[in-house]
Amino acid sequence: MVGEALEPVVRLVAVTIGGTATYHGRTDLPHLVAAAADLAERTGFDLSCLPAHGRLLSVLAAGRPGGRIGETGTGCGVGLAWLATAADPSSSLVSVELDPERAAAARDLFAGVPNVTVLRGDWSDLEAHGPFDLLALDGGGGGKSGEEPIDPRRWLAPGGTVVLDDFTPRTAWPPAHPQGGSDRPRLHWLEHPDLLTTEVVTGPASCTLVATLR
Repeated sequence: MVGEALEPVVRLVAVTIGGTATYHGRTDLPHLVAAAADLAERTGFDLSCLPAHGRLLSVLAAGRPGGRIGETGTGCGVGLAWLATAADPSSSLVSVELDPERAAAARDLFAGVPNVTVLRGDWSDLEAHGPFDLLALDGGGGGKSGEEPIDPRRWLAPGGTVVLDDFTPRTAWPPAHPQGGSDRPRLHWLEHPDLLTTEVVTGPASCTLVATLR
């Protein structure tokens, strides 16, 4: 398990409800993460990544000095803050958010971080800023909302890694969706011929897929 045990959360098809609430009252957060969590709480955005997933993002970002790091679905910037806090200053980070108000708020939040860019647009707009050494698919591109999953050979640099959260820990094979039927998005990434993929459990009801381009 990465990080620490977390409060139970409710999982929907593509997002985790209650993520922002798991930051409330915590005193062990990096300053930028705490500021992003506060922004999310003040604006009523409750879909922030869980703290354990954020720490996993930090570990992965720290291992890509000078790399190109991308994220779909900025939200209020909590996941991006985990990435930016750990990334080497020579790395560049680009995140895209569909909602114009959230994109603007996140852009203001990261105004003092020179290697971070927040874009307003569709998740697919991020491809033009790659290829990426590390890519967090939090707001599209993973196939969890019915969209066509990204082609990792187009989006990732050689040896690049893609990260997808908001899955539940798997207890059987083939993996089943919590609401019934086959978990096709998870199968897509676990069985992708171009990727070496594993599942990292981040809490009693959450896990993350981490996949590296072969």
